[in-house]
Amino acid sequence: MLKTKTIRVHAEKPASSVIEDAAELIRQGGLVVYPTESAYALGCNALDGDAVKKVFEAKRRPLGTPLPIIVSDEEMWEKCAFLDERAKKLIKEFLPGPLTIALRKKAIVPDTLNPRAIAARISSNPVARALVERAGVPIAATSANVSGKPHHYTAKQVMKDLAGRVNLVLDAGTLPRRQLSTIVDFTLGPIPRITRVGAIPEKAILRVLSAEVVAD
Repeated sequence: MLKTKTIRVHAEKPASSVIEDAAELIRQGGLVVYPTESAYALGCNALDGDAVKKVFEAKRRPLGTPLPIIVSDEEMWEKCAFLDERAKKLIKEFLPGPLTIALRKKAIVPDTLNPRAIAARISSNPVARALVERAGVPIAATSANVSGKPHHYTAKQVMKDLAGRVNLVLDAGTLPRRQLSTIVDFTLGPIPRITRVGAIPEKAILRVLSAEVVAD
């Protein structure tokens, strides 16, 4: 069992020392809970297969279920995935923000995280963005809960589920309950597909991609 540390962090202007400590844990293969636009997320170095396995263990989730990630910018994204011009249009229009884009992955991404693709976004949450920028690696962005339980919006809720299973919880207070990200998948065929409509409406995606997208 791990010793889980909780550190209070300013939701808008996180202290650089706190972010650096959390980023170092990520680089070392540790597990860090951090706030996002919609709920608390459980993260690790997404390129470290052993760290990814720890995420599944912490969530009591069976291996084989793909995990999404956050990246700091388009440059980091291109190290992990094959970006085409349509995806770049969406990135330019909506990110940072609640849009997740699934693309064919590159070999650097471990199969433990996702065996065939990679779903990523650039977070608009100041803490999440600072963390991934300082870590210098893509970070897993799965919900910080035991698999099957509701999403958590306070550090206290997170600790009830994950105390002893993660290294650090960044406590940004109570998070507002917002819609999850919209997901656009480029891996299901020649035309991208909207597989989940969330905070960004379908019509906004259609406007950017014109007829080059279909919705489930």
